Amino acid sequence: MSIAAPAIGMLRERHLHASLKRWYALPGDQVELAVDGYVVDLVRGELLIEIQTRGFAGMPPKVLALLASGHRLRVVHPIAVDRWIVQVDDDGQFLGRRRSPRHGDLVDLAAELVTFPELLDDPGFEIEVLLTREEEVRRHDPKRCWRRHGWTVVERRLIDVLDRVTLARPGDLTRWLPETLSEPFTTAELAVALHRPRRTAQQLTYCLRRLGVIEAIGTHDRSAAYRLVPRDGDRRAATETPREARGVVG
Repeated sequence: MSIAAPAIGMLRERHLHASLKRWYALPGDQVELAVDGYVVDLVRGELLIEIQTRGFAGMPPKVLALLASGHRLRVVHPIAVDRWIVQVDDDGQFLGRRRSPRHGDLVDLAAELVTFPELLDDPGFEIEVLLTREEEVRRHDPKRCWRRHGWTVVERRLIDVLDRVTLARPGDLTRWLPETLSEPFTTAELAVALHRPRRTAQQLTYCLRRLGVIEAIGTHDRSAAYRLVPRDGDRRAATETPREARGVVG
């Protein structure tokens, strides 16, 4: 393993990323090091830790290269269970604060995991989800973000970490399947059981299929029906593409 001196670049670091890195770091961790040509947030002995506060879409080259070099890699990703929206003016002065009606959940990770679900089969890779409380700071800009009536997100701030969940192997994803869900099931039925949009259920189903945790066994109400693969059953490779996983199958 090639490790260089601490990398320069933290001046552009976002508030949430910096806060999570401070919260997560342990005494002895090395911070912002260049490892085999990539800057890694934390190095803890033989373990590389990447804190990813945004989407996973741009991560595969770095993740695949580090794993191919024989490293152990943990990706740490926050999901806001509770969020407060803080509005500021152009000078950053406080205008108001309210609680968002939206609440995140562990299953929301599926929207990002569709980027590389098969990596959970790699013994050197794992994901740790941090369930958090956050502030989302917004500033009004009528030329941007019409969906929020011109209020654009400036930054996210960490308030607290409520819980942490590690996903290290394909079977860990079964914790997302509600006990009330009967087999076989469709993505529509899974969405109802999860209390989430059908798109989320489709993304989760895609990940479970790619990892051989569930399999398609026909149709029900003109939709694909799925069941858990028996423990002693053969792992089956799915044929969908990442584009199909983002909400157009099942």
